[in-house]
Amino acid sequence: MSPLFIMIESVGILAFSLSGALSAARKDMDIFGFAVLALMPAVGGGTLRDLVLDVPVFWVDDTRPIWITGVGVLAVYFGENFLNSRRKVIVWADAVGLALFAVAGAQKAYLETGDPLISVMMGVATAVAGGIIRDIIANEIPLILQQEVYATAAFCGAFVYMALTLAGFDFIWAAGFGFAAGFMIRALAIWFGWSLPKRKTSRPNS
Repeated sequence: MSPLFIMIESVGILAFSLSGALSAARKDMDIFGFAVLALMPAVGGGTLRDLVLDVPVFWVDDTRPIWITGVGVLAVYFGENFLNSRRKVIVWADAVGLALFAVAGAQKAYLETGDPLISVMMGVATAVAGGIIRDIIANEIPLILQQEVYATAAFCGAFVYMALTLAGFDFIWAAGFGFAAGFMIRALAIWFGWSLPKRKTSRPNS
């Protein structure tokens, strides 16, 4: 893996670990709860990706993600009282992690499979799976199910990265534009409350 990929993955891990630890803080959990909820988004999506691709799980092969998650846990455990809104920080940290993991997941899948479609799918899975686990454990409705543009943002980020890679762009440009696409779509959805249209039905709820 290139140094740039390692940096992208590391920042994504930190962002997601912060979102998980802040979820634990909202639930008044102890330090163990902080660690569990921080680990879920930080390594959950990448673990699913690696298991599907049948490659060594990234945090078992290299314990760097565990140490980065530990930094996120300690930062929140001792500093979250200084935040005005834990919920807002969770949402924005999650947005950063989402966009970064969409690119990182797609890139690793492409190196392993050479298949653009599988790579985009794995980018989305890497970006959203850990957050789903985090929210379920925290007894929250997962962000992906809150009628917001969420997985769509991850898809757009992974798709842009993959399209530019196939067009011959260097990794730094493909990754940069992929991250920007995913993050901006998610950010606009947060700011303006965007959601995907629901199917209209005339039948009563039952």
